[in-house]
Amino acid sequence: MWSLGSESTDSVAETAQEATESVTGEDAPKTHSTSFKLARALFGGVLAFTAVDNFRDLESMIGYAESKGAPMADRSVPAISGSLLFGGLGVAAWKLPRLAAGAIATFLVSTTPVMHDFWSMDDGQEREQQMVHFLKNTALLGGALAFLRVAQDD
Repeated sequence: MWSLGSESTDSVAETAQEATESVTGEDAPKTHSTSFKLARALFGGVLAFTAVDNFRDLESMIGYAESKGAPMADRSVPAISGSLLFGGLGVAAWKLPRLAAGAIATFLVSTTPVMHDFWSMDDGQEREQQMVHFLKNTALLGGALAFLRVAQDD
């Protein structure tokens, strides 16, 4: 008689899972894949770092926001930076992912047109630099919306 060792048991369990997926048409959650975890860490980590950097140089960030006409910059810059930190850490750790991705999207939608208003620049070099930042933030918004959608399914 033969017995099932742990390696055989794992193999049987994997085969059963694969069979269930092929019959039901359902896949295992994609949020557990290595590539998704790496994507979360990179996306969330960079945004969390940006928020920490905002806090490290808060007075300059407030001054820049004031120069751009941001409302109540002394309050809005710390608040919005805090939401970006929460969002970045939340996506990276995949804790409260819908709220975290929503916080990132809110940050990007609220700050990008105010802080990177390239269309109002007279200096060509400054206009180009602000357009790059605007487009980068637009791409990040796309990522935040994608994470928001995945979080809804998770």
